Amino acid sequence: MDTTFAIGGDMKVHRLGFGAMRLTGPPASPERETALTVARRAVELGVTLVDTADSYDLGANEELVAEALRPYRDGVVVATKGGQVNLGREWIPLGRPEYLRQQAELSLRRLKVDRIDLYQLHRVDPEVPLADQIGALRRLRDEGKVRHVGLSEVTVEQLVEASRIMPIASVQNRYNLTDRASEPVLEHCERHGIAFLPWLPVAPLSRGSDTSGDAVSRVAARLGATRTQVALAWLLHRSPVVLPIPGTSRLAHLEENVAAAGITLDPADLDELE
Repeated sequence: MDTTFAIGGDMKVHRLGFGAMRLTGPPASPERETALTVARRAVELGVTLVDTADSYDLGANEELVAEALRPYRDGVVVATKGGQVNLGREWIPLGRPEYLRQQAELSLRRLKVDRIDLYQLHRVDPEVPLADQIGALRRLRDEGKVRHVGLSEVTVEQLVEASRIMPIASVQNRYNLTDRASEPVLEHCERHGIAFLPWLPVAPLSRGSDTSGDAVSRVAARLGATRTQVALAWLLHRSPVVLPIPGTSRLAHLEENVAAAGITLDPADLDELE
């Protein structure tokens, strides 16, 4: 199994990344020093892909990532997102070109970089033509403010349309062992060498309190692993373009997640999980 992937063909990262969302704001709301320690420890453990967004805690998440990781180590890729506002309980897509440009400029300042490694359209705004949203991102790339462009929560049709305007380096859709609605998008990404970043890579794996008899628990028991590690290992085995970005605000969970990259699932394990 390949342990690395080159996003956009030239930005190699370890396939198991880190989602920074839980490092600031609710629901986790960790102490700042704890959050900084977790982010730094992720990189110490070999994580080279860190994912954040301008809407996570009103930009404070990006600022924390910069405080924790600057000066950025060689090979560390920081991906961020723009095009969605968080009004507390409600998330609203906002893809007007002038807004995307404004948010990209703010992300550059908060991350303290001259160029964003991977800038992702957080959500497609249904009120704005997709061509206008992608066009704004293309201009940012052409100006050297963005290295690669990605999309989030898109259909195959939207991905194909966007790819006619500019190369799309990544897609970030919800996908995990129990939620495979984005299977067609993943298959398209695999055919075209596009990175697929599953958000919510570890979903609740059982509705009941007794999980001892389910497939995930059986595989975990055989391997001496946790259910979470099996879920992440399954994603890494699912396709070489899959780059899970599990997030946590706790060191123990971080180390558990990162260790999943070392778990090998044999064909019998994979068949059972299917």
